[in-house]
Amino acid sequence: MARRRQIFEGKGKDIFEGPEPGTIVQHFKDDVSVHSGAKTGMITGKGVINNRISEHLMTRLSEVGIPTHFIRRLNMREQLIREVEIIPISVVVRNVVAGSLATRFGLEEGRRLDRSIVEFYYNSDDLKDPMVLEEHITAFGWASHQEIDEIIALSLRVNDFLYGLFVGIGIRLVDFKLEFGRVWEHDQLRILVADEISPDTCRLWDADTDEKLDLDRFREDLDGIEEAYQEVARRLGILPEGGVTDLEIPTIGAVRNISES
Repeated sequence: MARRRQIFEGKGKDIFEGPEPGTIVQHFKDDVSVHSGAKTGMITGKGVINNRISEHLMTRLSEVGIPTHFIRRLNMREQLIREVEIIPISVVVRNVVAGSLATRFGLEEGRRLDRSIVEFYYNSDDLKDPMVLEEHITAFGWASHQEIDEIIALSLRVNDFLYGLFVGIGIRLVDFKLEFGRVWEHDQLRILVADEISPDTCRLWDADTDEKLDLDRFREDLDGIEEAYQEVARRLGILPEGGVTDLEIPTIGAVRNISES
């Protein structure tokens, strides 16, 4: 599709004006940034893989009744999504001790939690994404108590579904990050899962070996980063034998009515 006006340039994605009102185009890049921008680089083919994985997972979530902003994939690096008002909070769901949870509490990485933990973080690179409480979110007007309840419920539903899906392909869903957005539908405000779901936003470990198949390989200077991302796509059944260059590009047709998404 023809390139449109750029709305936002992000660390791993760029956002462009969509072909019709209420839509935008999300372009996945190979660029990578961790530790609030302190470490940057590039993972060859990451944008192609993340676009395909996020499409697959968002579609599967929609099939079980979890609302998302995803409409359809446009090409190897771009997807059409609904334009939403992003709530400036990241929701992290943790199933296994890892990352900052291990550091903050002096816990051994890899311990399975008795119950999933839901945490909130304020999206701000300048402030290094500080952890916040529900009281902060409501006091600062970022979301209402009712919206927070809905966000938590949706996050746990996503966790339940994705955890089972990944178990089925030999992967542990250690933790993951979600973002949410608001959209008006038939005079009602609705909360949707937004952003992306990919190895950039999930900790994914091999169920047998605990080998890391996600962005932690870049954070920890491990080799085989490209292969790890491709392995996730392969196990999901969406990576052809020939690799990322053989990913099918769907025929670009008329954009379906966004109210059907």
